[in-house]
Amino acid sequence: MNKISLVLASIIMTAAPAWAALQTVTLSVPSMDCPVCPITVKKALTNVAGVSKAEVNFDKRQATVTFDDVKTNVAALTRATTHAGYPSTPAK
Repeated sequence: MNKISLVLASIIMTAAPAWAALQTVTLSVPSMDCPVCPITVKKALTNVAGVSKAEVNFDKRQATVTFDDVKTNVAALTRATTHAGYPSTPAK
């Protein structure tokens, strides 16, 4: 590669994160049945690459998650809660 190609490649690679968008989704987690359940749900969600914030509300049986849509998606988030024993779906 010549110098111009290398410079252009590095510019493109460093600009890619600028195309990412933070998304927020609220998940319904109806199987949370004790006050300790939200701890497990939050840990499962925050362990997903790209999640920047997860708030879990036991009373509403919901989790609100902010994530980088380039690194993860809603399907990965629901999969994470399901693997932790708490199936979830996007809230309506």
